[in-house]
Amino acid sequence: MLKLLQNDAWLQPYAEAIGGRHQHASERKRTLAGKGTFSEFANGYLYFGLTCDGFSWTIREWAPNATSIYLVGDFNSWREEDIFQLMPKAEGVWELSLPLSMLHHGQHYKLKIYWNGGYGERIPSYATRVVQDSCTKIFSAQVWHPDKAYQWRCTSFTPSTSPLLIYECHVGMAQESEKVGTYSEFTSNVLPRIKAAGYNCIQLMAIQEHPYYGSFGYHVSNFFAPSSRFGTPEELKELIDTAHLMGIAVIMDIVHSHSVKNESEGLGNFAGDPCQYFLAGDRREHPAWDSLCFNYGSHHVLHFLLSNCKYWLDEFHFDGFRFDGVTSMLYYNHGLGQDFMSYADYYDGHEDDEAICYLTLANSLIHEVNSQAICIAEEVSGMPGIAIPFDDGGYGFDYRLAMNIPDYWIKTIKERIDEDWKPSSLFWELTNRRVEEKTISYAESHDQALVGDKTLIFRLVDADMYWHFQKGDENYNVHRGIALHKMIRLLTATTMNGGYLNFMGNEFGHPEWIDFPRQGNGWSHQYARRQWSLVDNDKLCYRELGDFDRDMLQAIKAIPAFQKTSIYELWHDDTDQVLAYSRGYYIFVFNFNPVRSFVDYRIPTTPGIYRIILDTDDPRYGGNGLNDTTVSHCTIADDACPAGKEWLRLYVPARTACILKIKTDETTK
Repeated sequence: MLKLLQNDAWLQPYAEAIGGRHQHASERKRTLAGKGTFSEFANGYLYFGLTCDGFSWTIREWAPNATSIYLVGDFNSWREEDIFQLMPKAEGVWELSLPLSMLHHGQHYKLKIYWNGGYGERIPSYATRVVQDSCTKIFSAQVWHPDKAYQWRCTSFTPSTSPLLIYECHVGMAQESEKVGTYSEFTSNVLPRIKAAGYNCIQLMAIQEHPYYGSFGYHVSNFFAPSSRFGTPEELKELIDTAHLMGIAVIMDIVHSHSVKNESEGLGNFAGDPCQYFLAGDRREHPAWDSLCFNYGSHHVLHFLLSNCKYWLDEFHFDGFRFDGVTSMLYYNHGLGQDFMSYADYYDGHEDDEAICYLTLANSLIHEVNSQAICIAEEVSGMPGIAIPFDDGGYGFDYRLAMNIPDYWIKTIKERIDEDWKPSSLFWELTNRRVEEKTISYAESHDQALVGDKTLIFRLVDADMYWHFQKGDENYNVHRGIALHKMIRLLTATTMNGGYLNFMGNEFGHPEWIDFPRQGNGWSHQYARRQWSLVDNDKLCYRELGDFDRDMLQAIKAIPAFQKTSIYELWHDDTDQVLAYSRGYYIFVFNFNPVRSFVDYRIPTTPGIYRIILDTDDPRYGGNGLNDTTVSHCTIADDACPAGKEWLRLYVPARTACILKIKTDETTK
C-alpha cells in the first residue's frame, strides 16, 4: 500500500483513484524513457532549435502542420532562399544544416512557415535568445554563440533547506532607478542585501521571455529564452553563480500552467495549427487568464515541457522551481469558483489526470537531474499528496505554498478590530496542514503588493506612512502598524514546517504598490522599482523593520534542527489575547492585546531558566523597550501546574512578542 494511504485513513475510500494516478505516471514514465533513462528523454533542447557543433549549424523544428519552412534573418535580408529551406524529416520534424560561416553570433532570425491556407513568421519554439527591436518593437530570435562559454566558478552547490528562507525577487524592478533593472545590477546591488538580510534562497520571477513586461512574467512566449530585457544569458549565469558562492540557492518561477496567446512571438498558432501545443475546443483558452492551456496528454508537449525543466537546471544551474498555477492545472474548471470542502472534491472526476501526470513526471525528472533540487507548488485547493514523494503515492513536490496564511492575515486585518483577534484561531490557521507535507509559510508575497491589492503595512498604516514614518514622529496608527507587522511575521515564520517566503522590500514595509509601465500610467516605472534608500535611511522606521526581519531570521537559523523540532502549544487565552508555544528549547510568546500588559503572566512549560533572545518591543526595532532582556526567568512549581511543567512568569507588554531560550548544559558552555 502506498504511504500516502497508510498515513491518512481518510483517503482509503479514494485508494483506487490515488493508485490509478500513480500507475498512470509510472507507465507514462517507462514509455517516455524507452530503452534509455528518463533524463535522456528530456534532452530536446540539445536537438531542437539552433545548435552548433563547432563545424556547422543545425536548426530543427517540430511543425507537423507545415508545408514548407525557411530560415530568414538579417543574414539574408529576411528573404526566402533555397539554401535556407528546412527539409521534412520523420514525425513532423524539419531540419536544416548550414556551414559554420553562414551564421554569426548576434544575428537575428525567424522561421517563415507555410501551411495549407496561410503562412507566418515564427520564433523557433526552442529559441534560447529572443530580443525586441527598440524601434519596431518586433521580437526575433538571436544567434547566441559567444566565442567563450561562461566559466562557472561554483561547480558544486548544495542548498541549505533547514529551514528554507526564500527572498522572492523580480530582477527588472529590483533597482531604485525608474527603469528596467538588469541581471548585472541585481548581482552587484541586490544579492549583497539578500545575503546580509539572512535569506538562503532567492526565487526569480519573470525569467522566461514574455512580450509584455506588465504581465509579471506570467504570459510566457519563449520558454527556453531568459528574458533579454534584463541582459544576456551569461549575465544571468553570473547572477546564479555569484549567489551560489554566497551560499544562496536560486530557484526559478517556472510557468508551465499556460502560455501567452501571441502567435508571432509565441506558440499560439505556430504552424497553422492552433492546437499543436494546446487543447482543442472550449478548453484551449483559460477563462480567467487570457492565455492558452497546454495539452499535457501529447507526447510532443511532454517532451517540450520536460526538456524545458532540464534545460534550466543543466544550462543555468538553477536549484529548482516554483511551479506557477498548479491549482489551475489540476482541475478541468481550473479550481475557479470552487470550494474544496472534503476529500471527495479531489477525486470526483473533474481532475485533469494528464496534467497531474505531467506534474508528477516533471518532479521525478527534476530530482533525477538534481537530487537536491527544490520544487514548490503554488497550490491553493489542498490536493492531498502534492508535496509527497512519488514513490509514496504523491506528486513529488518538496513543498507547497501555504496560500491560506496570507489570505487569513488579510481577512483578519480587514474584518476584525484588534480586540477580536483570537490567538487560538491564529495558531490553528498557521499550523493547519498535512503533517507529512512540507509547506512554505508567508505573510505576503508579490500577489499582495500588486495594484488592486494592499501590502500588510499599507493595510495597517495606510497614508500615515507618508507623513509619520520618521523616527520620533510616529503617531498611534504607525506604532500599531509597526508592532503588528513584526508580530505577524514572527508568528508566521516561527510556525513554519518547511520554509518561509518574503517578497523583496516587504520585510521593511516598502511603501506603495507594484504597477508596471502601461498606457494607463503613462508607461511610468515609478511604481515598478524598489526604494532601497528608505531602509538605508536610519532616520526612518523602515530601517527598524528591516533590522527586525534580519534578526528574526538569524534567531531562527540559530535554533538547532529547527525543522525537525515539533511545535507544541503551551498556552492560549483568547480573552487575554495571549499565545505561547514551544519548539525544542525555545518558547514563543505573543500578546496581541492592544491595551493590556500583563505582569507575572503564567505559562506552563519545561522547568528551567529562560532568557529573551528576540523581542519585538526592542527599541532597535521601533519598540518601547519595556522588557529587560538581560534578566533571566526561572520557572516556579506549584500544584496548579500541569504534570511535568512549571510556571514561567513573564511581564508581557501589549502588542509584543518574544522568543525565549532555556539554559541547558549545551547553551551555557
